[in-house]
Amino acid sequence: MPRNLLSLSCLFAGAVLVVSPLPDTFGLETTTSQYDAPTRPLRLETVLSLVETQHPLLHGSRTEKLAAQGTLLKALGAFEPILVNDFEVERLVKDGQTKSVGFNDTMVQMRHPSGLRGFAGWRTGIGDVDVADLGVDQTNQPLLGLVLPLLRGLGTNPEQGELEKSKLAEQEATLHIQQTRQDLYLGAATQYWKWVAAWKAVDLRQQALDVAKVRLQQLTRQAEAGAVAEFDVTEAHQEVQRRLENVIKATREAEQEQFKLSLFVWDHGAPMAFNLQTVPDFPPLTSTSGIPTRETDVDLAQQRRPEILQITLEAARNHIDLGVAKNNLLPGLQAEAQPTRKPGEFVLGLGYRFGLILSFPFLQKGATGQQLQLKAKAERLLWDQQYRMQQVALDIDNANSAILRAEERMQAASQALIYARSLVKGERTRFQVGATNLLFVNLRERNQVDAEVIYIQAQADYHQAQAFYQWAIGSWTQPVA
Repeated sequence: MPRNLLSLSCLFAGAVLVVSPLPDTFGLETTTSQYDAPTRPLRLETVLSLVETQHPLLHGSRTEKLAAQGTLLKALGAFEPILVNDFEVERLVKDGQTKSVGFNDTMVQMRHPSGLRGFAGWRTGIGDVDVADLGVDQTNQPLLGLVLPLLRGLGTNPEQGELEKSKLAEQEATLHIQQTRQDLYLGAATQYWKWVAAWKAVDLRQQALDVAKVRLQQLTRQAEAGAVAEFDVTEAHQEVQRRLENVIKATREAEQEQFKLSLFVWDHGAPMAFNLQTVPDFPPLTSTSGIPTRETDVDLAQQRRPEILQITLEAARNHIDLGVAKNNLLPGLQAEAQPTRKPGEFVLGLGYRFGLILSFPFLQKGATGQQLQLKAKAERLLWDQQYRMQQVALDIDNANSAILRAEERMQAASQALIYARSLVKGERTRFQVGATNLLFVNLRERNQVDAEVIYIQAQADYHQAQAFYQWAIGSWTQPVA
């Protein structure tokens, strides 16, 4: 074999394509302003930390806390004291004389969640007033009035129900924040590993392109010297273009994954863009052989997954509404003790009035219909809760299955990669002795690159499965450490 062909074969033998570590540096900048960050690899922990502190959707979900405070204040507004000034005058005929009599009441009205209503204040008589049981004249006299429901509305009433439900608003806001955090963390982690795998694939295909370019240069020089046929140079040109097309395609896919990742990584109110196409290495992989604490994880997940807790919270609100609906079935009976509100009654010497008011709808269709609706909702929530609990268990089983299959796939991809490298080495050896041609060497190298990419994707799938498991057990309901 000619010396130049031997040197070419040695070059081929030394150009085995392996997954090599990438530089541990990256640069970041915002799309609106320059952002200078220390040179370091972009880790998943950094991505999740940026999601927690910078992502607008998570910041937006935190406004639910403020809305919960507003809901509570709105409910409390039904029980806040009200200052009232009431001025009333009537012209009356008494003992053949026309008189103008009345009163001016200044009082504070109050309402208690138990249903008790009352007011206290002062009354000033207007005109020639003579009321026996009040002694009202031109001076201020104390006032006191009470209205007490004895059946319907006592202890349980619509206003009290709204207040109790408003106290659950903060819990609901917390669950909404946790659900948003869970979904954003899962999306960020999944996209992060897609981004890592995509740029590693670009690096591999770029290495393959570099090998093809070196080969083309050597074959071109050998063809000029008459050592090889021009046909081999054409074959090498075709291979360079083929691998260049693969690099361009892989680069586009990697850039697309990078844009998607930028939607999770924000800083100073804008998505971050990466000015260097570098990624960290995959973490060391250790076989887990599945998740041995499945039952414990299911129990914990059912206690902290927002989907289940939201149903529990909705059931608590429905229980409050059901209590109000049951109370509405009772007759309306209330006792009153308060000053008379008609100036004309002063003529009769009356100041206070006492009474019992009874009201009772005969058919109770409204309250009965509301109670049936709420009972149906309570039953539906029980079924929803059962479904969600089974869904959580299946999510954990699904994530566990994903981890196991990813481990098996990595093992298979690793063995396939070993065989692909061995075939490349053998094919190059055969090429050295003239037992094969350049086409088969190119095919073996393509297969090796594909095997490398498959192995990278298998690693990414494994880490995505791990992220899915963290989401399934609800460990991301709280911020990352």
